Amino acid sequence: MAMDTSGKEKEALQLLAEADKKVRGSQGFFSGLFGGGSSRVEEACDIYARAANMFKMAKNWSAAGNAFCQAAQLHLQLQNKHDAATSFVDAGNAFKKADPQEAINCLLRAIEIYTDMGRFTIAAKHHITIAEIYEMELVDIEKAIAHYEQAADYYKGEESNSSANKCLLKVATYAAQLEQYQKAIEIYEQVGTSAMDSPLLKYSAKEYFFKAALCHFCIDMLNAKLAVQKYEEMFPAFSDSRECKLVKKLLDAHEEQNIDSYTESVKEYDSISRLDQWLTTMLLRIKKTIQGEEEDLR
Repeated sequence: MAMDTSGKEKEALQLLAEADKKVRGSQGFFSGLFGGGSSRVEEACDIYARAANMFKMAKNWSAAGNAFCQAAQLHLQLQNKHDAATSFVDAGNAFKKADPQEAINCLLRAIEIYTDMGRFTIAAKHHITIAEIYEMELVDIEKAIAHYEQAADYYKGEESNSSANKCLLKVATYAAQLEQYQKAIEIYEQVGTSAMDSPLLKYSAKEYFFKAALCHFCIDMLNAKLAVQKYEEMFPAFSDSRECKLVKKLLDAHEEQNIDSYTESVKEYDSISRLDQWLTTMLLRIKKTIQGEEEDLR
């Protein structure tokens, strides 16, 4: 049995009308004369929020977002910064379901207030939400990268290094896909080096050095060879890893320009550790550099 959404919508519209009336009343001559204007605005804030929640129940996401925005504007008028920010976030979450760009605009308003208040951790969290909207909804990877970087900056400033690294790894994944290999390498090396010294994260360090080595390989084979040597010296456990062994086999195959042994090594690795989309993309790019020149001559 579906809930009666039209009833909720009607209720929401009545609440909106009531809130609008309160706001208009607060600006009247008498309330100016006798005070009481701000208490009416406070009441209007609550009513807008109630209307927004009714719209949410009716699944009218845009109307809900707009009502939360109106509440936010009034909170700003009353100098309730924290409540304004919360309302902008509520607006953003509602708009996410209907109008991703508008969701981003609301979250940016919230971020502005939070950074102004020195609440950088919460600002970082909302930058991640924006990055995810760019990733999933608007498919603008450059912008997603920028917001992950901003979040990482704020986390670092607050000494939340593991949260910062999570964001940076997202940046590295996308940077490599966009062929910004140098940027990806710097992040993988930095995160790998910090993981190496932590008993809990040690095992993940090899993955980061592996990814850095593949990015090097995409630029130039010699680069990759030197990088692998450096990682083995820094982190001897890397030498025994299947990741390191794979890169070495691929380097050999590349040197011999032997496409079959390259493919074979990748298959063998994949049979034990499934290759994800990112690794598959990188390994294919490297494979193309083997076929590279001779293809044209045949």
